[in-house]
Amino acid sequence: MQVFRGFPPAKQYIALTIGNFDGVHRGHQAMLGRLLEAAEDLALPPTVLTFDPHPREFFAPHAAPARLSTLRDKLEQFAARGVARLHIARFDARLARLEPEEFVDRIMVDALRTRWVLVGEDFRFGRGRAGNLALLRKAARTFSVEALPAVRNGEERISSSAIRAALAGGDVEAAAQLLGRPYTMSGHVAHGEKRGRSLGFPTANLILRRTPPLSGIFAVRIRGLGASPRVGAASVGVRPTIHPAGRPVLEVFVFDFDEAIYGRRVSVEFLHKLRDEERYPDLDSLARQIGRDVAQAREYFSTLK
Repeated sequence: MQVFRGFPPAKQYIALTIGNFDGVHRGHQAMLGRLLEAAEDLALPPTVLTFDPHPREFFAPHAAPARLSTLRDKLEQFAARGVARLHIARFDARLARLEPEEFVDRIMVDALRTRWVLVGEDFRFGRGRAGNLALLRKAARTFSVEALPAVRNGEERISSSAIRAALAGGDVEAAAQLLGRPYTMSGHVAHGEKRGRSLGFPTANLILRRTPPLSGIFAVRIRGLGASPRVGAASVGVRPTIHPAGRPVLEVFVFDFDEAIYGRRVSVEFLHKLRDEERYPDLDSLARQIGRDVAQAREYFSTLK
């Protein structure tokens, strides 16, 4: 997959879809599947245009929703699903000021050389989100437009917002239904305070640069530590017993594993929530609770066999 920051001079026409694709959930996957079908029929490279940062992070950084996926995670999903070209547009004041017609002419036609585009039926674009599907069809003088109806899970419309709500409520199983896979957080293992080791439960620490969409203690599956995935228990939160005003961190205790893995990139799949994060009166009380969490997680995995 070719990845472009911005819009270098285009050398060929493309089939395009546009969106934030946060989480690359089942609705997004349906769009990518249809994009690849049309691109093959039209002999055009299947292309995605996405934005970084998320527009809501630009307009209201302190009120923006938690991201479901990092930019790297999205790129990996796009590549795995057959996207040939990815354009990452920096969402800034200049892009936000573009009128819908300017967005079509400058970005879709002049910069990307679009011949076919797929959007969701509720697609909005341009200054003040003034552009909609009807305006896009009217402005599309040199390319064709297709709209994909919302994908549903039973009666529920699949959306990034619905997934965030499920994760915030601790229902990682429901989130997995909407995503089409377990909710996953990825990153490089970093050095921590070695507090877990002193408590008898050494952890792999992943620094979270943004507020995560979930918190608590979970049974997890870990990929990136060998040919086969491993299982364990993980904590996502601020560690109130140790740092009452700390920043969120992901700590993973990998069962039956003792290797130096600093710097290794791993993916942590959240399979089942065990409990909420709590503050304990002392470290001995915390260690006893971690022991109970580990036992409960092991019991959970024993039921999957």
